[in-house]
Amino acid sequence: MYAIGDRVVYPMHGAGIIEKIEEKEVLGETRAYYILHIPYGNMQVMVPVGHADPAGIRPIVSPEKVDEVYALLHQESTEMDDNWNRRFRENMDMLKSGDITQVAQVVRNLMRVDRVKKLSTGEKKMLTNARQILISEIVLVQNINEEAVEGILEEMV
Repeated sequence: MYAIGDRVVYPMHGAGIIEKIEEKEVLGETRAYYILHIPYGNMQVMVPVGHADPAGIRPIVSPEKVDEVYALLHQESTEMDDNWNRRFRENMDMLKSGDITQVAQVVRNLMRVDRVKKLSTGEKKMLTNARQILISEIVLVQNINEEAVEGILEEMV
């Protein structure tokens, strides 16, 4: 169980801080909810306490792990399917995993593809979402602002 003030990642939304744990009635059922504030995008998300693990909520990574992510961004792109539909599904699975290294791979690969040839609308949206997820976690881990992280990503990839 997480506590107020814990810094966590909610896959597909990004990293945030648990602001409150509240009892709420939703659809006639009263449950405890984590009220998660995600600074990037200034979003607030409610997650049932009992569904935090199945939803993939996890603590933010260590500063050492962020260093590994930066190193990964420098590496060669991984082989991707030429079929955009298959590539989209594979990337979506990587994002849903909530694993920062997989999210970083999606960001790196799509940024590089976008520089060579323009991405489809769906992949552009995916890249924007993946960047938001990655940036939000790095911001909380390294305690730096979003613009600084965006600059680092551009430089690393």
